[in-house]
Amino acid sequence: MNLSEELDKIFEEANRLIGSSIDEADLDKNKNEYLGKKGKLTSVLKNLASLSIEEKKTVGQKANDLSKSLEEIVSKTRENLKTKGFKEQSEKEWFDVLRPLGEADPGTLHPITKIQYEIEDIFTSMGFEIWDGPEVETDFNNFGALNFTDDHPARDMQDTFYLENGNLLRTHTSAIQVRALRKLKPPFKIIGPGRVFRYEEVDASHETSFYQIEGMVVGKDISAGNMLYTMEVLLSRVFEKEVKTRLRPGFFPFVEPAFELDINCQVCGGSGCSVCKQSGWLELMPCGLVHPNVFKLNGLDPKEWTGFAFGLGLDRLVMMKYGIHDIRYLHSGNLRFLKQF
Repeated sequence: MNLSEELDKIFEEANRLIGSSIDEADLDKNKNEYLGKKGKLTSVLKNLASLSIEEKKTVGQKANDLSKSLEEIVSKTRENLKTKGFKEQSEKEWFDVLRPLGEADPGTLHPITKIQYEIEDIFTSMGFEIWDGPEVETDFNNFGALNFTDDHPARDMQDTFYLENGNLLRTHTSAIQVRALRKLKPPFKIIGPGRVFRYEEVDASHETSFYQIEGMVVGKDISAGNMLYTMEVLLSRVFEKEVKTRLRPGFFPFVEPAFELDINCQVCGGSGCSVCKQSGWLELMPCGLVHPNVFKLNGLDPKEWTGFAFGLGLDRLVMMKYGIHDIRYLHSGNLRFLKQF
């Protein structure tokens, strides 16, 4: 058998053996057996010295071609082994990434979110639309269009978070009233839930960031009686019982007459506690009939239209419903507290 025939035999053996490799380690072993420094193909080439110049060229070229072919076979076999390995691994370790994670805790809605959805359902059942507005507002939308004078204390830095560009973090969801007055054609009924921000001294019933639902009704011959009835319906459905309320005179630039609606403290039952500051009552919402100037500032004729507006504090409502004695628990991120709901 001459060297050319021997090369053909070695190539057939190597092709068969390399192609049947069971894994990458086996492939490397088979490759080294034929293409390594002491491999069979290398050993044959050591005998080239005994050949003539013409035979050396012919056999040498053939050896190089076979070596390149074997390298390609090794590369292809390696890719096939990787593909096979990935397939076997995926079949063995397959799992559905969208499948629920068994015993993992899926979480629940925050109590403020729960009561917001509940209140939205109550108001939509009475024909109200749900509106939204940005948390960063203009001074005009937050104050000017709501009849706040330029020197009103609420505009002071001690009460309001101002931004460098002159805008501010809204101090109440009443700014949603402005957007509704300018967008909707009366009569209409809207509520606007959202987060508000104030520079407050934090205690058991005050936070610097909390949630409100703003409400507004605009129509013909709207009275304080309509407003009070709406509030009593809301509270009786939230608490699933008749709740004792009271109206006190108040002052808010955007309503006239203005009221404070208080609720009998549900934490202490009216006996007095840190939440109600020992009074037995908790201020729940400012409310009143829409001030004529607010209608004028937003393009409506106060001689033609009347209405009422209110701002309901969701955090305090949650505290009353569940008997929570400190508002700071609601934004603490304490899972032991939140899991109770």
